[in-house]
Amino acid sequence: MNKNDWENSLGKIIRQELNKPYEGLPTDEPKFNLYYLNPRAFSGFAKQSRNILWFVNNDLNEFKLMENVFSKPQIVIKSSFEDNDLHEFYFKENVNLIINTISYNERKEKLRRINKSLSTSKDLENRFGIRLKYPSAYKTVKDTTNFIWIQKDIPKGHMNIISYSIPKNNFNSFNNKRIVSIRDSIGKIYVPGRLKGSYMITEKAYKPFFYKSKKENNPLYITKGTWEVHNDFMAGPFVNYFVEDIINNRWIVIEGFTFAPSTKKRDYMFELETILNTIKL
Repeated sequence: MNKNDWENSLGKIIRQELNKPYEGLPTDEPKFNLYYLNPRAFSGFAKQSRNILWFVNNDLNEFKLMENVFSKPQIVIKSSFEDNDLHEFYFKENVNLIINTISYNERKEKLRRINKSLSTSKDLENRFGIRLKYPSAYKTVKDTTNFIWIQKDIPKGHMNIISYSIPKNNFNSFNNKRIVSIRDSIGKIYVPGRLKGSYMITEKAYKPFFYKSKKENNPLYITKGTWEVHNDFMAGPFVNYFVEDIINNRWIVIEGFTFAPSTKKRDYMFELETILNTIKL
């Protein structure tokens, strides 16, 4: 868009909406990185970006969402209006569509990269009868009767996936406190810290985000928040899926969490969320 538009109310509303924090991180990181580009520079390599917001001042008066216009995979959202009031109105009216479309496009690209070097491990399938797509860099570090821990080393830390099952007759109703108490009890048994008597719990200082959804028509509860280690100085973000396995009368729990002190964690959690979303019962 024009530099003047970017520096005034139109640019401000775009930054407000698209720079909102990624949920569940210990410190704020924006959902997306925004890069301003002057229309005169919008040519050649600049048109190869995966996600483009394009504001044109003309009398077409249309708001379009297009795929693979200049490269593939690509989303181009083009706003063509006579004045900035209309640009702002249609952007605000469609902001959830814009966010969801770009997020979906990024998940597709992440999955494409994961599929290039897919793990062939059958540990989750053999133990719980579930399938999950994750890179071969993740290795199983613990496999017990009802608990699996898969881990990938990263600079200054590691990314983790854990899974376990819970008989449905143990409880028939869910609430947010119940989800937290279950993951804390599992952490105490299976996820020790570095020091004797230390173990992973849900961090008390930050209230987690809770969502209700569906996976393969089965009820799904998603929790995003931060974890800490009781009696130790370790912490980080987590995303937890509770999926009802109706056929086998149980709940399958699969969780991703990251330990990466002093580094940004958004992209690590985006990878873990993308992996968890591939779960098949």
